[in-house]
Amino acid sequence: MTKVTMTVNGMAVSADCEGRTLLSAYLREGLGLTGTHVGCDTTQCGSCVVHVDGVAVKSCSVFAQDVAGAKVKTIEGMANADGSLGVIQQAFQDHHGLQCGFCTPGMVMTTAALLKDNPKPSEAEVRAGLDGNLCRCTGYHNIVKAVLAASGQDANAMAAE
Repeated sequence: MTKVTMTVNGMAVSADCEGRTLLSAYLREGLGLTGTHVGCDTTQCGSCVVHVDGVAVKSCSVFAQDVAGAKVKTIEGMANADGSLGVIQQAFQDHHGLQCGFCTPGMVMTTAALLKDNPKPSEAEVRAGLDGNLCRCTGYHNIVKAVLAASGQDANAMAAE
């Protein structure tokens, strides 16, 4: 066992783990941050996306020890300081960009990375940016609307084009 220390959602944390422990397991089992979901363990679904030093990564494909010392942001870190939903989370709620909710943490984290790089994406750019994140419930239409709304664009007008 090795003690792995990093900053998660702005707080310094440490947990003991084996060298083979994935970041997703470290977060969920070592730190109790269960918002990061694991749907496939093969980087296919994207439900485990977190940000490591500002870059979106699929946490089921990264060893925890490989990101020791890094700054990690999870879905739990996306809320406002007062605990209310952040802009992206609120847009997903307002535009019904979730159904069962399993993919939602990864979709929100991927959206945050997309909007950081491209603050006003087109519908096509949103769809391309979400490639690698699977949703088995919504058919993506409302997820795309939510991303557009989170970017400050009129999601209804753009989705109708």
